[in-house]
Amino acid sequence: MKQRRTDLAMESRELWQEGAGETDRLPGVEASEGEREGFPVTTIRVLDGEGERTLGKPVGCYVTLTLDGLAGRAEGVFDRAVRAVAGELSSLLRQVPQEGLVLVAGLGNRAITPDAVGPKVHEKVLVTRHLVAQMPEHFVHLRPVASLAAEVLGNTGVESGEVVRAVCQKIHPACVIAVDALASRSLERLCRTVQLADTGISPGSGVGNHRFRLDRESLGVPVIALGVPTVVEGGTLAADLLGSDRVPDLGAGRELLVTPKDIDSQVADLSKVIGYGISMALQPGMTVEELDLLLS
Repeated sequence: MKQRRTDLAMESRELWQEGAGETDRLPGVEASEGEREGFPVTTIRVLDGEGERTLGKPVGCYVTLTLDGLAGRAEGVFDRAVRAVAGELSSLLRQVPQEGLVLVAGLGNRAITPDAVGPKVHEKVLVTRHLVAQMPEHFVHLRPVASLAAEVLGNTGVESGEVVRAVCQKIHPACVIAVDALASRSLERLCRTVQLADTGISPGSGVGNHRFRLDRESLGVPVIALGVPTVVEGGTLAADLLGSDRVPDLGAGRELLVTPKDIDSQVADLSKVIGYGISMALQPGMTVEELDLLLS
């Protein structure tokens, strides 16, 4: 039977519970709920091989931040969202070297709006590697950061993972932060959630195009992934709307992906939140106002 498609660990856990029962314990997996800057936070930890097989996710930590109110641009929500992303990312960054260069890799196709999260985040990251190297007397207090938009195979003839690996071999970062679009099972989570994970990422997963995986094994350094769900697969959406346990065969429309009608503005807003959040996590003490002056 075809499974509902999702890239979110919290939704994979929900699907398992729907099939096994709410009171059953998912083996090899721990879950907890919390809050950051007034936003709900769900943390899923895949502890061992059993949890990995059951949930279909590599061993590691998956944090899902739900940014309520961002789409409606409620007062003060942007600043809180930036601080929330920065706070959760900072927690994951404690596992990697605290000094040294960080490479931010924006994955995806900027010509396809639901897949343009990575390239747009790249444009909103404060890059400092050149400043620290060329004028250390003025910028020694900043952590060196480099950023690139790793385009897709269809545009360049080169896998985005190969591009990132080649850059890593040249500049030797202490860690990589990879950003990409994801798929959700739920319309309600589209452009409202950010998943952070310490397990790496497969470029193109959000649009069903899994390729070269970016992780410690492939790049030789720790990889932290940030993903935003921007699409729901048509069959998965139909199954949820019908309340069915089976994903219907949509025939010629089986590859249909559903996205919000205002996806352009939502991707722009979320990309700015994530870009600023990454910059704030890497440059502690910097404010949203300062990032606005430097990046806007």
